[in-house]
Amino acid sequence: MTLEGVVKRVSPTLKRITRKLNGHHPFFDDDDLYQEALVHLWNTYTLGTIEDKTDSYILQGCYYYLKNYLRKVHERAIIVSLSDLVGEDNKLLEEILSSEGTMSFDYLESKLYTEAAIKRCCLSAREQEVLSLLMESMTVREIGSRLGISHVMVIKIKNKISEKYVQSHISSSN
Repeated sequence: MTLEGVVKRVSPTLKRITRKLNGHHPFFDDDDLYQEALVHLWNTYTLGTIEDKTDSYILQGCYYYLKNYLRKVHERAIIVSLSDLVGEDNKLLEEILSSEGTMSFDYLESKLYTEAAIKRCCLSAREQEVLSLLMESMTVREIGSRLGISHVMVIKIKNKISEKYVQSHISSSN
């Protein structure tokens, strides 16, 4: 039995399962879940655990895998509302997105991601200051000058932020 054969047999039912599961999770589309199920199938196939299993057994395994996957992703998801206030001038996120040329979407996305990382990593006030200045594309020396500390201290704080982020990322994946 080849993986291609298994996928061909279970694919129509697997797509129905992903559509059914996706009804409750707006941050995924059906293709995302279907691809995640295919990755799961690939992993189980390479381990040799589905060689002698029925299609029903394989589909049930995919269903439970996807349910667990969605549960884990939902626990780590950070929901952002268009009515949230953003930036120093406390503009509505909706206003920023609708105004032309005010702020690029990539910058806004990185800013929101950074704010979420700050909340998850428990950064000190000084670390938050350094991170926000780094996000403004300031150099290490410029940050040190603005905060009245040496550039070496800025590098140490930057390394501490990285360590905390990696540590929180490892603990959230477990």
